[in-house]
Amino acid sequence: MQITAHPVRDLAQLGEEWRALEPGVAGLSFFGSWSWVGCLAEERYDDPVLLRARAGGRDLALALFNRRRGRLHLAESGDEALDAPFIEHNAPLVAAGAPEGTGAALLAAAWRVRGVRRLVLGGTAPGLDGAAGGIALRRHQRPAPLLDLAAVRASGGDYLATRSANTRQQLRRSARALEKRGPLRLDRAADAGEALQWFERLRALHGETWKARGLPGAFATPFLLRFHRALIAAAAERGELDMLRVTAGGAEVGYLYNFRLGGRVSAYQSGLVAGEAGSPEKPGLTCHAMAVERALEAGDAVYDFLAGDAQYKRSLANGAGALVWSERVPVLSPLGIAARLRRVLRG
Repeated sequence: MQITAHPVRDLAQLGEEWRALEPGVAGLSFFGSWSWVGCLAEERYDDPVLLRARAGGRDLALALFNRRRGRLHLAESGDEALDAPFIEHNAPLVAAGAPEGTGAALLAAAWRVRGVRRLVLGGTAPGLDGAAGGIALRRHQRPAPLLDLAAVRASGGDYLATRSANTRQQLRRSARALEKRGPLRLDRAADAGEALQWFERLRALHGETWKARGLPGAFATPFLLRFHRALIAAAAERGELDMLRVTAGGAEVGYLYNFRLGGRVSAYQSGLVAGEAGSPEKPGLTCHAMAVERALEAGDAVYDFLAGDAQYKRSLANGAGALVWSERVPVLSPLGIAARLRRVLRG
């Protein structure tokens, strides 16, 4: 296996190569697909560097980085504003038949790229950052609750019966309260045009919720709007988007902005109609529970709530992974020696 690193001169050509490798990648995350990695690529990557592993005349793995101020950022730009679309399950794109450790070998080879003094790895599996070599200058691990749908089916297929008594009660009370307006209904946007229309309602509701908390929310800048509108259009065309709307008697309850790829549904964002204080209505719980039922019917394998330790995620999930955000430096660099010393002092 040969690993090479070189600047990317043609991102459109890279997109074709990336797409060609995707079908051979086991468990490909939506965040590792070109739909995400390549979205507004010309704007996001101002100094892109590709690491490629090949053997027998074919690609085994690809990893796209952006070089900025001595750092290589995996599938991110290194600009806080451009990286505000939150990447998760980030990793090199590795074909199923590649030798074990190929992804780690690509990351380790990144240290040889000219001018690189640090690797920035956002939203990776816990073991992957350590396999890249070096030592963590900073490292933050977050839980990532998920629902194993196969386990629900194995237990009889009744999702509600697998939840705690408290969660079951909240869901039932919420459904009864909402159904006073009429029957609950979940719909999926039929095409990109409808998905974009629903996105405008979702972001308006999302913005109201976060404004009440004194925070901007996930769609607060012109770049974020461009990114998500482009992403929604591309993902809808490829069947990788679940833009969902829940109504009660025709009245809005909420919207979910989910991705789907390879049997994994990723619950990315939501926009919910706020209930009155003290109301038993739980629009978030209700919308996700209905989306879970849809995923069960569709034969999906996982409903992934993504990173974050929110109570509603713990209530609806039956398992949890973890994701890591880290910045790594060479072990024998001044910063590396300082990081090792801090570890020793902390015991």
